[in-house]
Amino acid sequence: MLSHERVWAAIDALASRHGMTASGLARKAGLDATSFNKSKRVSPEGRERWPSTESISKILKATGATLEDFLRLVEPSGSLRRSMIPLIGMDDAVAGNVFNEEGMPNEGPGWDEIEFPDFGQEKVFALEVTGDALAPLYRDGDVLIVSPTASTRKGDRIVVCTTSGEILAKELKRRSAKTLEMTSLAKDQEDQMIPTEEVSWAARIMWARQ
Repeated sequence: MLSHERVWAAIDALASRHGMTASGLARKAGLDATSFNKSKRVSPEGRERWPSTESISKILKATGATLEDFLRLVEPSGSLRRSMIPLIGMDDAVAGNVFNEEGMPNEGPGWDEIEFPDFGQEKVFALEVTGDALAPLYRDGDVLIVSPTASTRKGDRIVVCTTSGEILAKELKRRSAKTLEMTSLAKDQEDQMIPTEEVSWAARIMWARQ
């Protein structure tokens, strides 16, 4: 499975490969210079912090590295375990009786599988974007690797399906027993607050294949 220490070591290695410090790599990718600081890798309570999928996507784009390049830095021996995960399209994701109690899609019509690195204890599935529902951030054909079981905190990107069948890609602002507050990822869209009873399912975006 993906190791917390190895993922951070891969970021350091990618920076070194391009003659930069981790802070320099963050700046080159348009991120806050402190994004990859040692102090950001573990919370004050000692909880492991993972780099966001958005930050990793940005450093790959800034350096021209591919996901496979990065995974080889995570596990140079090439022994990183992979598994088959469910792949479901957006149209099928909004249909009724598609997901089980864990928030994972049931096997059935429109259900497929793709290979992806093992995320350990987290349940993950792949969501294929169709049309421009999640534009401009995600385009038709993009595949989002999402987890309905991963813990979320303010600033994480999430995919939400409402009981009315709408799928949204937002940034988590606040989650309470009664409401889900989200920040829009598009400049021309307003922030949004949804009552929890109107949320069919929500999942943290772990990665995006674009």
